[in-house]
Amino acid sequence: MGATTARGPEPTEGESVAVHQTLAARVLIGRGACGRVADEAARLGARRVLLVATPSAAAAADRVAEGLGERLASRFDRPVPHTPVAVTAKTVATAEAAAVDCVVAIGGGSAIGLGKAVSARIGAPQVAVPTTYAGSEVTPVLGETEDGRKTTRRDPALAPGTVVYDPDLTLAMPPGLTRTSAMNALAHAVEALWAPDATRYTDALATEAVGGILTALPEVLAAPRDPGARGRLQSAAWLAGVCLAQTRMGLHHQLAHVLGGTFDLPHAELHTMLLAHVMAVNLPAAPAAGERLSRVAGPDPVAVVRGLAQGYEGPTSLADLGVARGRLRDVAERVVAAPYPNPRALTVEEVTDLLNGAW
Repeated sequence: MGATTARGPEPTEGESVAVHQTLAARVLIGRGACGRVADEAARLGARRVLLVATPSAAAAADRVAEGLGERLASRFDRPVPHTPVAVTAKTVATAEAAAVDCVVAIGGGSAIGLGKAVSARIGAPQVAVPTTYAGSEVTPVLGETEDGRKTTRRDPALAPGTVVYDPDLTLAMPPGLTRTSAMNALAHAVEALWAPDATRYTDALATEAVGGILTALPEVLAAPRDPGARGRLQSAAWLAGVCLAQTRMGLHHQLAHVLGGTFDLPHAELHTMLLAHVMAVNLPAAPAAGERLSRVAGPDPVAVVRGLAQGYEGPTSLADLGVARGRLRDVAERVVAAPYPNPRALTVEEVTDLLNGAW
């Protein structure tokens, strides 16, 4: 299904037309929703389910496995960050040997990514049960790594047809992961505001998502086991993920992909340390995005985001992650050679300066 939206009045001859293409998806959200996963698999007609789960989601995966009963044909508990194609190939072989006809993925971005990769290769429907705020579960995007390079592809068939959000699954998230995962979601919404294909629809979602994350994240950090605050943060992250699904990624995501794929770095931590630097570079060239951010973040959105990032008790710089400063120019050259769409074109020197600031 699709709909067309445009910014402002009907366009006159010579003006551009913004196109908004929706994705068909079924979303369950609320406490206890995880208990409905088996019903959702049955609704899809699944008879032999592959269950993919991260180790951190083992307890929830056990409950899902129990609910699936005889429908559970195979289980894989070792997804790897950045979705290496070698891991996907092994999982696909297991799925094919078990005659799998549905994939259920539960956990963070590693599990959701592997679920998408396997589903795409075997042509089976998927149910995604995220336990972090990564947002991949509502996007038609898949990033995969091979030989130290991360490539990203976009295809509507990659998006899970069913997503199950249960805030109870996030209650045990450590404060550090809570912060970095929420910052990951925040980056989806911020970058959607300056995307070249943004529409009134994505602007509204992104503004709501930014406001929701900036409001709920401090509440969750103050009371990590408050299901109400967790639910508000999860809902805002969902909207941010929808923004990522509807708009093209820019410089911020490209930097995270290149750095993550080259140096095998944690995705959420990269988003956390890069976002304020990219905002400072891009917002002077994106006044409409800046105006919307100021509505929900105050007069200095960069400072607000920087403050949240600096509150992280883990690595807060590329140097902390062990990235050699001498490699930064190589990264910049790769980014400039094949740039993602961005409010302003950047030179190798400018991207190197940005990375030096994050270093």
